[in-house]
Amino acid sequence: MKSMLWGLAGVLLLGATPLRAAELPIFDAHVHYSHDAWEMLPPKEAVAVLRKAGVKRALVSSSGDAGTQRLMAEAPELIVPSLRPYRSRGEISSWVRDDSVVAFLEERLRNARYAAVGEFHLYGADADLPVPRRLVALARQHQLVLHAHSDADAVERIFKQYPQARVLWAHSGFERPEGVAALLRKHKNLWADLAFRSEHGAAGQVPSEWRALFEEFPERFMVGTDTFTPERWFYVNEHANWSRAWLATLPPPLAERIAWKNAEALFAAWKAGGAQ
Repeated sequence: MKSMLWGLAGVLLLGATPLRAAELPIFDAHVHYSHDAWEMLPPKEAVAVLRKAGVKRALVSSSGDAGTQRLMAEAPELIVPSLRPYRSRGEISSWVRDDSVVAFLEERLRNARYAAVGEFHLYGADADLPVPRRLVALARQHQLVLHAHSDADAVERIFKQYPQARVLWAHSGFERPEGVAALLRKHKNLWADLAFRSEHGAAGQVPSEWRALFEEFPERFMVGTDTFTPERWFYVNEHANWSRAWLATLPPPLAERIAWKNAEALFAAWKAGGAQ
């Protein structure tokens, strides 16, 4: 039914003047600005990159958190801050068994305000270890979105710990469309970013299986660049334009949702709570 409604919406809008693809705003829901990035690209220049790309808002995290805070200070109206459990890049796999991570998270949450926690890497039964469980508990306490780079098993375990969690599934778990659909059907509070994936918009076209997925879940997807290395910052503008190209093949209401409205809605409570 949703698929039919989106198709009808597209037909009805043919006679209107839709927003041109080049003008489509982007909410980039997967940006990192870690220490090696801000050493290469100072905050003012990083903000200029985002603005040039037509990014109206960006979910930003950084290893050590200093990068996120620097961007927030430079452009608070643009940055939606997320707290990573990493002090440095080398903690991506070790954090789940490092008790000191808990103290770091608690200290940062006492001293700054965040919309999310993550992106964190978490797989399978590791989700039930004490440190990840404490991270989930802190997300509950502070009403934070959990930005999880996880397999389906870990996502399931997060929801078992915190059934009301709001989880943003990084990279849609690198799952095939049918796997993404199965988890989205099961969990109404699960969203998925499309960062560092290309099969959903290869050559500027959306394959039928991805189109069906977007039409079934029009409010659950968002785009993201994933600047996991400093060099990826120079891809932000190119990625935004590539995203606009495949989004232009979808009905305009659906394209706008994926481009920015879904992420804006997910983080509306954070904005209403005092963000500029």
